[in-house]
Formats: sequence, C-alpha cells, structure tokens
Amino acid sequence: MKKLYFVRHGESEWNVADRICGQTDIPLTAKGHEQAIETGKKILEEGIKADEILCSPLLRAADTAKHISEITGIPLRVEPKLTEQNFGKWEGSSPRNSAEFFEAKKQFVDSHGGGESMLKLAQRIYNLLDEIKEDDRTYILVAHNGIARVVRSYFGDMTNEEYAGYGVKNCSVTEFDFDETM
Repeated sequence: MKKLYFVRHGESEWNVADRICGQTDIPLTAKGHEQAIETGKKILEEGIKADEILCSPLLRAADTAKHISEITGIPLRVEPKLTEQNFGKWEGSSPRNSAEFFEAKKQFVDSHGGGESMLKLAQRIYNLLDEIKEDDRTYILVAHNGIARVVRSYFGDMTNEEYAGYGVKNCSVTEFDFDETM
C-alpha cells in the first residue's frame, strides 16, 4: 500500500488578511511558523514515515517544509511543480471565499486574465503524482490549498462544486493511498 502525505503550508500573512495568494510570494505569520513546528512534531508522534519532503518554492510552503524537515529529519527538496496556481486577476483580491471566486474555480479552461487555468495546473500536478506513483519511495508534499484540490481530485472523482469548495486547514496532514486512485 503506497501512501502519499499532503501538508498545506502554515498560516500566511494573506490568510489573515483574507486575500487570495496564488503565486504571490507571501511569508508565514508567527502563528504559521508555530503551526509548522507542531506539524513536524505530529508527524513524529504519529509515526508517519517518508523518504523525502517535496515542497513548493514559495516562501510560505518552503518555510513550513523546512520546519517539518528539521524536526523529523526527513530530507527536503524544492519541487517547482508544487507552486500554487497563478490566479491572474484574482491574485490579492479579498475576500478569498467570495461567490465570484468560487464560480471562477469551476471554470477549468479559464486562465483568470493572465493566470493559469485549472487544466494546466492539473496537468503539472498529475504528472508529478504519476512520477511519484511509479517511484518506490514515500513522500510528504508541502504546498498550497489550490494544489490540495488537484491532489484530492487525482485520487477520486469530484463534481465541479466539490472541487471548487474543497480545502484543507493550514498545516493539516492528509493521507492518500495510491491503491485507491481511480
């Protein structure tokens, strides 16, 4: 049974400000650093075993991954494919959970005015997951909520509503089983 673990980055300054981050490189808050440290401890306590941590190069995910790596001793590698989606015209807008943005997340071919479409995002994430699936190692991915949606969709069907509404909490650990992919 081959597993994959997904961790969303700790709280960022724009999470607090209720702004859409996307590829804008926003740092963690003090609370976000604390969450990352606690997540590293949780991974140790729960006996989660992984060969490597792959993380987005964006500061909020990279710093989260560094804390987890330092605590667990699991080696860390930056993986550019895990960079958050570029939300184009939505970058920096508020509130993050507006009805308009929710509808935009259901438009899979739209590049959001100079951003990245959901289909292009899914292609790069699915390609990475296909590579990981063929590898005999276990990974922890540290990335973003937009990436979490795509990872979740890789492991099972979702409606457009479910996809647009899917999210995970900062520094949560989600386990996926490659034997259960569609």
